[in-house]
Amino acid sequence: MGFKFINMKKNNFILLLILSIWFVISFVTNIIGPMLPMVISDFQLSLTLASFLPFSFFLAYGVMSIPAGIIIERYGGKVSLLIAFGFAFCGALFFVLFPTYGIVLSSLFIIGLGMAMLQVVILPLMREAGGERNYAFNAVLAQIVFGGASFVSPFVLTGLLHRNYPWSSMYLIFTVVFALMLIIIGSVKFPKVVLKENEKAGTLQNYKDLLKNKYVILYFLGIISYVGTEQGIANWMSQFLNIYHGISPEGMGATVVAWFWGLMTVGCLLGLIIVKLIDSKIMLRIFAIIAIINLCAALFAPASVAVIAFPCCGFSISIMFSIIFSLALNSVEKYHGAFSGILCTGIFGGALMPFLIGWIGDMVGLRFSMLILLITLAYILSISFWAKPLVKNKTIL
Repeated sequence: MGFKFINMKKNNFILLLILSIWFVISFVTNIIGPMLPMVISDFQLSLTLASFLPFSFFLAYGVMSIPAGIIIERYGGKVSLLIAFGFAFCGALFFVLFPTYGIVLSSLFIIGLGMAMLQVVILPLMREAGGERNYAFNAVLAQIVFGGASFVSPFVLTGLLHRNYPWSSMYLIFTVVFALMLIIIGSVKFPKVVLKENEKAGTLQNYKDLLKNKYVILYFLGIISYVGTEQGIANWMSQFLNIYHGISPEGMGATVVAWFWGLMTVGCLLGLIIVKLIDSKIMLRIFAIIAIINLCAALFAPASVAVIAFPCCGFSISIMFSIIFSLALNSVEKYHGAFSGILCTGIFGGALMPFLIGWIGDMVGLRFSMLILLITLAYILSISFWAKPLVKNKTIL
């Protein structure tokens, strides 16, 4: 009994550490949007050059998602976490020591490599630490922590600016946090991660077989569309409000970004209930239509409406990633681990769409360049019509 109690306490500590890692991932990943107007001002950047910042960060997801799965299979959870935080620490330190545009781009790519690895590592690690029976609950808890971090990060940035610290001081904080995480992880014994079949990276032949299936490509494009939409809105809304409505990025602009992530978290939690009531394809269709309406309102309505519509975009896209992902995995009979790796590579959409918005924005203006997100939302809407999962979600109605 005594051993069991000690072991339970140990696993609870590891679970708390994993939730802390989720917080760090979200905080670091989603701070780019609130900072972008300040980066543009300080470095005197065009929208195109500014768009390379999120591009560099999310390009790392496209590069690292599949290799990260191979690393955790070969070296285990603890070593993988140390490698991931090692990347993040080096990237943040370079940012602090050499805060020039070129170095910042490289630093964000290196930090992105670390964040991509962390997301791949901590899901199976959370299952091992918290137990299979508690995994669903812990996954929801992680989602709340993730959303909470994105909600808090713009307010932290605003607090630093009000104390006359530069926006780049955020990366000094990140450097310290990454160093602490390396020390803590290095001193803790983690449970051995035994990957399930749907968590394994798979062989080269698995990937070749999957890529012959047109639905694998279509769902891959779906993930690109979702993450591109999410990051396209999150990264450019503050700059948009500043250009067209004169709203300060350090004040109301940061608050709007915070509530975008806050309402996304609310939407995720509400979605857990709705998906038990109706078919996930119908749910995706309804939310996609609402998202299109919200985006149009955010781009063309007066400031008083835009500051509400942008956060509501967060609510209306909240369930899309999980539904697209589950529809995808339920549409193939085997190689789920390899398929997950392909889908996670689609997070590259977070690099592609913000870049296209910035590049086109320099030619036609940010308002009209953000209209390309209607294309990604229309594609997501189309999934609700052509998706043919082998297994449908269980509903009570």
